[in-house]
Amino acid sequence: MKRVNLFAWIIFILGIIYFFLPLFSTFEFSLRMKKGVYSFEAYRVAFQDPKFYYNFGYSVLWAVLTILFSLILVVPTAYWVHWRLPKARPIVEFITLMPFVTPAVVLTFGLIRLYGSPPLVLTSTPIPLIAGYIVLSLPYMFRSVDAGLRAIDIRTLTEAALSLGAGWGTIITQVIFPNIRVAILSGVFLTFAIVMGEFVFASLLSWPAFATYLEEIGSMRAYTPQALSLMSFFITWSMMMLIQWLGRGAGRAEEIAVGH
Repeated sequence: MKRVNLFAWIIFILGIIYFFLPLFSTFEFSLRMKKGVYSFEAYRVAFQDPKFYYNFGYSVLWAVLTILFSLILVVPTAYWVHWRLPKARPIVEFITLMPFVTPAVVLTFGLIRLYGSPPLVLTSTPIPLIAGYIVLSLPYMFRSVDAGLRAIDIRTLTEAALSLGAGWGTIITQVIFPNIRVAILSGVFLTFAIVMGEFVFASLLSWPAFATYLEEIGSMRAYTPQALSLMSFFITWSMMMLIQWLGRGAGRAEEIAVGH
């Protein structure tokens, strides 16, 4: 057992080194903007650039819109599949996996062909961009919601709500949503991280975004892009830590409810 534990610790330490050493190197490089001294000059320059706030704000807007429409699409669909169409679940799962096997470039040009010709000429609006982000985040959002729905008794909750006279809107918003809150938040934060780091859709559709700004600034400066990359990484990891924290909080709440 001691040999097994020692081997596990060795693998764990090697994993930490493999993961954090590049981050540390990037951070150390980002501090070298002033010759001969470590400083946070690269971060100061990044935060003083108006384009940073412009592009970052647009990415946040795209993420919020993507999350909103993804929830409207995925939650009722996943719920109906669990409630009425369990045999269709493999088909729905297969459809949600399609973004994994279809390159983002192909999806983008498909959106341009779809929304760039009559009767739907919408390429001058962000609709194709949001549609692309929804498709790109579909596997993560659907699987998060699907895992949450499988963890609860959909049939019992629905029949109880119907017996009390609740409508379908009430069932979705006041019965299903609260019981899969952590699963929904997992999908929300994953979608947020995906949209914030996505480059192809925003670049080819010519809309401002944080990833395109990062690529643009990287062609002009050496140190500021490293600082921005670390900031992007920090945002993503903050989302993951928030998921874990909310998950533990929900678990404790369920234990207290069961105890009472």
